[in-house]
Order: sequence, then C-alpha cells, then structure tokens
Amino acid sequence: MKKLLLILFLWPACLFAQPLRVAVAANAQFVMEQLRTAFQKKTGISVEAIVSSSGKLTTQIQQGAPYDVFLSADMSYPETLHKEGLTEDAPVVYAYGTLVLWTMGNLPLATDLKVLTNPAVRHIALANPAKAPYGEAAEGLLKYANLFVQVKAKIVYGESIAQVNQYVLTGSAEIGFTAKSVVLDSTLKQRGHWIELPAKGYSPIAQGVVVLKRTTQAKAAQQFVEFLRSPTARRILQRFGYRLP
Repeated sequence: MKKLLLILFLWPACLFAQPLRVAVAANAQFVMEQLRTAFQKKTGISVEAIVSSSGKLTTQIQQGAPYDVFLSADMSYPETLHKEGLTEDAPVVYAYGTLVLWTMGNLPLATDLKVLTNPAVRHIALANPAKAPYGEAAEGLLKYANLFVQVKAKIVYGESIAQVNQYVLTGSAEIGFTAKSVVLDSTLKQRGHWIELPAKGYSPIAQGVVVLKRTTQAKAAQQFVEFLRSPTARRILQRFGYRLP
C-alpha cells in the first residue's frame, strides 16, 4: 500500500516533467551527446538536444520556440538575442571551433586549398554562410586564399554543417568544409581523410552559450551552463578538437 501511495504521489510529477531543451548548432551535434550523458549522470536532469544551424535556431527562438539553452557556433547570434531581450544574461564563450577540409576520396589535401581547383573536384560542400558560422568561416578562408571566385561554381551549400557532412559522406560532394569536432567523432573518424586548416585564414570561431528568458527551468539551465566550465565538460570538448577559453 505504501508503494502504491508513493507511485500515485510521484505520478503527476513524472507525467509533467520536461527535459531541459538545448538548441545546439550542428557543429556540436556529436560532442553534445557526450556532454548530455555526463550532465545527466551528474545531475539527474534529462536533456533534449535540438540540432540545426545557428541562424535557423536563432530565428526559431525569435519566433517563440520553447528552448531553455542555446549553444551557438558563434557569438553574434546569441548576442543578437541578448540585445532583443530574449536571454537571461549576455552570452559567454564556451569553446573555440576549428575548421577542417574533409573528403571520402584520395584527393591530396593541403592547407593551401589548391586541391579545390583539381578537375576531380566537381562539388565543394560548405554550410550556408548566412545561417552557419562555419560556412561563413569557410567562405572567408576561400577569399583569403584568393580561390573563392575560381571555385564558386563548384560550391554546394548545405543548410548546416550536418547537411555538409551528408554531402561528403554520400559522395554528393567530393570534398567539404566541416568542423573538427565532426571528424573526431568515434563513428566518423575512420571515414575518409581530413586536414586541419590554418586559423589565420578565418575569424576565430568563438562559440557562445546563453540561457533563454523563455525557459521554465532557469535553475537547470544555469546548471548546464556552469557544467560546460567543469573539468569533465572541458575534457570532453578537448577530445572533440575544441580549444577552450
């Protein structure tokens, strides 16, 4: 009888309990799985990750999407939300991302990007610069190398890094610009080959995190932000190739 009463007492709480909803830029899709597992183990708080481009997630938040935390691939999108009064506090940098060139073929990769002019390369995948900071960084690097005009006709734009990854994995594009965190994921790091690109050719990819004002779980959301600064989270981020602030 006591067990039955306890179940009946806890049932409403279980019925209406909601996971912490974290909007995640696509570059962090794989590292987020590790972060979510570690956070849940530490706190008992369940987490649901919603993955898309930073720009698309920002638009969804502006339109009222019920997210609690936003992990952007840059600082400009969360700063825009902060200026619009949609965040609890100003965003902070939780990691710095790195751009890589990735192929499933046997193309001779090099940091000078000259491989992109190879006739064997008919399609170059990169994320939409208007929506995805990694795409903006890739386009900036092409311009820095004075190759953008030369290879522009070969470029196929993905909505996010996730779509770029699919283009490369399926062979729809012979080569693509993606995040180092993607190619270091255990399910992908044995697929094809890649090269890390020099940071001097693009603006630093400072990735921001912010708690959204719409959250109904302010305490849990703040716990997650604080967790990102913990030794456990920092080790996970470093394993996925991120540099730390």
